[in-house]
Amino acid sequence: MIIELHTTCLKSNYFYGMISFENTEIAFKSKSNKDLKRAFKLFKLIGNPKLVKLGKWFTINALKIGLPIKGIIKKTIFKQFCGGENITECSQTIEQLQQFGVGTILDYSVEGKTSDEDFENTVKEIISTIEAAKNNSAIPFAVFKVTGIAQHHILEHANVNKDNLNAEELLAYHSIIDRVNAICQAAYEGNVPVFIDAEESWIQDTIDRIALDMMRKYNKDRAIVFNTLQMYRHDRLEYLKKEIEICKSENFHYGVKLVRGAYMEKERERAKDMGYPSPIQPDKASADSDFNDALRIIIENIDSMALCSGSHNEESALLLTQLLQEKNIKNDDKRIFIAQLLGMSDHISYNVAHAGYNVAKYVPYGPIKEVMPYLLRRADENTSVAGQTGRELTLITKELRRRKLA
Repeated sequence: MIIELHTTCLKSNYFYGMISFENTEIAFKSKSNKDLKRAFKLFKLIGNPKLVKLGKWFTINALKIGLPIKGIIKKTIFKQFCGGENITECSQTIEQLQQFGVGTILDYSVEGKTSDEDFENTVKEIISTIEAAKNNSAIPFAVFKVTGIAQHHILEHANVNKDNLNAEELLAYHSIIDRVNAICQAAYEGNVPVFIDAEESWIQDTIDRIALDMMRKYNKDRAIVFNTLQMYRHDRLEYLKKEIEICKSENFHYGVKLVRGAYMEKERERAKDMGYPSPIQPDKASADSDFNDALRIIIENIDSMALCSGSHNEESALLLTQLLQEKNIKNDDKRIFIAQLLGMSDHISYNVAHAGYNVAKYVPYGPIKEVMPYLLRRADENTSVAGQTGRELTLITKELRRRKLA
């Protein structure tokens, strides 16, 4: 979920109804003085590209050779962006978010596994997050990445033409479908909606195909299985329209998590290296326009759909609240959620939740060493996306001053 900004948002107050993203008292009410000061120092560091580059190099190599730095990581960047090393350790974060009307999406953020045994263990862990969410309003969704339970090359080969897989590849492909089905069946039986995360374009057709089949199977009465659409791709708006036609014609509900996207630089570089047209929008304005148009289309068809708007963009968040009011849809309609990452954009999450809308935070968890790729991406995003760190620092500084701590 890449962070997208509208750079004028802090230059003027945005209001719709009673929502103001300038209200830092609400945004940081859950944070102690110590939490705020730690976040300030962390974002200060992240705002320095040279320090981030050096810190990444040191952290990766220190973990490789076994230097005792896990304690430092756990007290700093891990504490800011992760809930714990296991589900039990996430309990405090879940309870704290719930106190302020914000749900938790437990995200098992372990990456880089390749063996069937590891894949099966990951399936069990994801089903454990579903078990934790059963009959628990504090955890409204589960989530998983298909690459966490599948060999990447099988997904890529199937993306081109699944009918051309050899016998060994076909067996592996059916094992992937079985794992996804086990998760979706557990979600269906537990009445817990589950997100299938989006990934790179060269494996996304495979994921889309599997997700659609799971929706056909489990979304007859309501949206249990959600696919994820990355609107930094120029083809996703038309794809969404076609998917809506399919779900209506076949009489099932379409669950969609809408994001801007997380692989933009990688996508452009690969397209250039391999000589094919880039799937990425020509500019940010185009991605923003498609994202907001997708919100309008989904709300217009909400009787056949369910939505999680995963965005750190203030204008998109306000647009969604406006669309609900225009359509006389209740703020807390369970078909519609807004979500952000833990540790970021609290001015959106908490102010929108305070206004009575459904809000959830992605709460990554897992052993420190295993979630380092995730944490390093958070550092990269905050460094590379123009205005992100500055926005966080501006809001934290405002609240520190309000508390007379700065």
